[in-house]
Amino acid sequence: MKLLYNANIYTLDESQPKASAILIAGGRILAVGEKDALESLAHGKVEKQDMQGKTILPGMTDAHIHIQHYALFLGKIDCETPTKEECLRRVTERVQKAKPGEWILGHGWNQNEWSVGGEWPNATELDLIAPNNPVYLTAKSLHAAWANTSALNRANITNDTSDPKDGKIQRDENNRATGILLETAMQLVDNEIPEPSFEEIANAIEKAQPILWKMGLTGIHDFDRRDSFMALQHLHSQGKLKLRVNKNIPVESVDHAFELGLRTGFGDEMLWIGSVKAFMDGALGPHTAAMFQPYVNETENRGILNMDGEELFEHCRKAADVGLSMTVHAIGDRANHEVLNAFEQLRKYETENGLPHLRHRIEHVQILHPDDAPRLAQLNVVASMQPIHAPSDMFAADRFWGDRSVLAYAWRTQLKYGAPLAFGSDAPVESPNPFLGLHAAVTRRRPDGSPSAEGWYPEQKLTLAEALSAYTVGAAYAANAEHRLGKLAENYHADLIVLEQDIFTVHPDELLTMHAAATMVNGEWVYTSF
Repeated sequence: MKLLYNANIYTLDESQPKASAILIAGGRILAVGEKDALESLAHGKVEKQDMQGKTILPGMTDAHIHIQHYALFLGKIDCETPTKEECLRRVTERVQKAKPGEWILGHGWNQNEWSVGGEWPNATELDLIAPNNPVYLTAKSLHAAWANTSALNRANITNDTSDPKDGKIQRDENNRATGILLETAMQLVDNEIPEPSFEEIANAIEKAQPILWKMGLTGIHDFDRRDSFMALQHLHSQGKLKLRVNKNIPVESVDHAFELGLRTGFGDEMLWIGSVKAFMDGALGPHTAAMFQPYVNETENRGILNMDGEELFEHCRKAADVGLSMTVHAIGDRANHEVLNAFEQLRKYETENGLPHLRHRIEHVQILHPDDAPRLAQLNVVASMQPIHAPSDMFAADRFWGDRSVLAYAWRTQLKYGAPLAFGSDAPVESPNPFLGLHAAVTRRRPDGSPSAEGWYPEQKLTLAEALSAYTVGAAYAANAEHRLGKLAENYHADLIVLEQDIFTVHPDELLTMHAAATMVNGEWVYTSF
């Protein structure tokens, strides 16, 4: 039994928002209140810890992360650079240490940050520095990749290779492949890269956990696939999984899930099934997000719509019949519209067939048509959003979406209408550090202060309390775990973080350098700096 006292505790429990002590036993919170009262409740041996006035919050959850990709990318070249030249320099460094024929892998580049016009890089630039190695660099969005000629040859991609369904091999004015692969075309090279074993993935995730604990995370909603699930189960069976994981499964597995009768929530309190994940479109970075109107100065480009609402509904219906909720990636306004149409049909189907109204989600909700803005709330659909995307993408959004950006990353609008908000990062697309997300949510500015003191479309800013709620209470609700996670209250899991500063009194820019001084999961200190 642990008694933490002399603390500045924000419980996020409306019935008791503040306290100075917390009593913990068996991985659960027995009581929250004042030291003297809690001491009278304690029986047997009690480990008392003076928190010396430090702030305690519920542990935060990243409601959208690709944990396998994030963990593995920690060992790849960091291509999130201010210039293309710096990215190429980092690739050169790795090539010089590599054996001939060894794959050179990196992640994080964004052509929109490298030049005013957003010009794409090409294979030739990589060929010059890596003539004897295949190079494959995924874009920050994970919806595009940059490959050299050696990598294209490994995948048998030539100038005559046809575009795959829902993908594109970018070509120049002479119809030659440039080395840029969009959406499903990336899989042509992905399939040639040696796959890590699930044990290697498990080791990478285990090594990533302390990084996430220091960021203040005690839980995640994972959107990677089978190998990630295998690795997480492996860690869990060995008692090494110290993050709570809501595991989503890909839409191509919905038939198998149907045959097995797999339901949302199946598992235990460390690892459980979430939703069926489908992709409706691409992303803003590679201009593949599905839009009603063309991208600015690209009169023929409305992005890539993977399916319409009717096709999505068929997946939804199969999932609903066995008790699986749906979660759908939708970036563009057309994509979000089609998802909402499918969810409207799904709600009717659930009602007509006596099925429960499950907690369906849209991942990203990055830009909406004005007519669709109230529909998530009307359908009780979770707006699973990533506030850190807004400062990262705002200049590209202005450039390619223009005035439509008034309803881009519109958290305040969704909150006003009453949609449940759950916040995450989409790591490794962005850093999983929730303090960076909190800063983005309350300022709508980049760390350098741009675009202005007021922020980008400042009417969409949130208060710190609202943003923090989306990383805690909202994330718990989205995972069907609001009765055990997201608050510091009686019988909730003892998942909490300790901060040296009071997060509610610091200047918002101090969030950029904030991190947990200690992190507890299930009543166990998994990370501490004091």
